[in-house]
Amino acid sequence: MTESTLAGKTILMSGGSRGIGLAIALRAARDGANVAILAKTDTPHPKLEGTVHTAAEQIRAAGGRALPIVGDVRNDDDITEAVLTTQGEFGGIDIVVNNASAIDLSRSLDLDAKKYDLMQDINVRGTFMLSRAAIPMLKDAANPHILSLSPPLNITPKWLGAHTGYTLAKYGMSMVTLGMAAEFARDGIAANTLWPATTIATAAVQFALGGDRMMKVSRTPEIYADAAYEVLLKPSREYTGRSLIVEDVLAEAGVTDLSGYAATPGTPDDQLFPDIFL
Repeated sequence: MTESTLAGKTILMSGGSRGIGLAIALRAARDGANVAILAKTDTPHPKLEGTVHTAAEQIRAAGGRALPIVGDVRNDDDITEAVLTTQGEFGGIDIVVNNASAIDLSRSLDLDAKKYDLMQDINVRGTFMLSRAAIPMLKDAANPHILSLSPPLNITPKWLGAHTGYTLAKYGMSMVTLGMAAEFARDGIAANTLWPATTIATAAVQFALGGDRMMKVSRTPEIYADAAYEVLLKPSREYTGRSLIVEDVLAEAGVTDLSGYAATPGTPDDQLFPDIFL
């Protein structure tokens, strides 16, 4: 049976100082959820708004309990500490959200080796290690979920060839998640991926995809957050191993008018920019 609220649930999220991760955290906080955020942003970034501390303030203001954890999902000690600290603070972990992600859309000959490693370390390894570290707590949870913000595995040449390094890293996130779904199905742990049909107005879109022009034809992070919320309420034993699309999840929940999510109010759906991988 689908749950009706995330009240009292504990979420451990990688990243989340801003953008989609923060929007998901705030949606859960409105129910009274506990949100632990593992992020590097201890101090403000010159280009990007938000730190792990300002995110925690917003989570509390929205009605949730917050635990800001300064750390790096690439560091195994930081992951272990985040899991133990979250358990110590809130008594367990119900949900893991793999939100932290690095993006570089360079072609293969232009992609810096360090950037390739960064994307593999954060996106693939980080998703694996954080999920794995939380599994013992998730096994004890009533309706445990792992949710990764990554795309369905679309192995057409169009996406494999567009930016091989980034494609590999995002598909790696998805494969880790689908693997966990299969491996821990008996334990009742759901693991699903979630990806939007249109670009979302975030710093990644602004800086990596196309500036203000792209921001105007995107949707707001709230659409992602509302879809994630629907997924996390689903019965974990039944709703797992799925490569979900944001708009499909909302349609299934009865939300058909998506006009309120346009970053530029009044933008018709057919003028929004389609996201990659679909």
